[in-house]
Amino acid sequence: MKTIRVAAAVICRDARIFSTQRGYGEWKDYWEFPGGKIEAGETPQEALRREIREELAAEIEVGPLIETVEYDYPAFHLSMDCFWCRLKEDHLTLLEAEDARWLSVRDLGSVNWLPADWGLIQTIAKALRPEDEGAESVPHREENCAIL
Repeated sequence: MKTIRVAAAVICRDARIFSTQRGYGEWKDYWEFPGGKIEAGETPQEALRREIREELAAEIEVGPLIETVEYDYPAFHLSMDCFWCRLKEDHLTLLEAEDARWLSVRDLGSVNWLPADWGLIQTIAKALRPEDEGAESVPHREENCAIL
């Protein structure tokens, strides 16, 4: 099975997470974290900065790795490096996505995420909700939005 390596930006601001809705392809209308394929010779962080410029006309600061998601779609295996990120400026322009939202932890389950993103959603929710059981094992907690 073919493996596709991507990087995803979990852009956090004021305890809200930025998400985008796909406007094309087989997974049209599903929600995801912005980012994309890692090109030959790029680090995941470099790919994220490039993809965010291309998708959102924005500059980001890439923080710590949250986790690497491994997921088998019917036609390929996805390996997705997911990073906490922060906008350098308070400006985003949707150049590819159909829609976008800033979601609170409580609202993360309100959109139809791509299948590979569901486990990451649970990790993010625990990281931003220190009162949840097991959250003490996730570094930074509420500070994730302010660590950069």
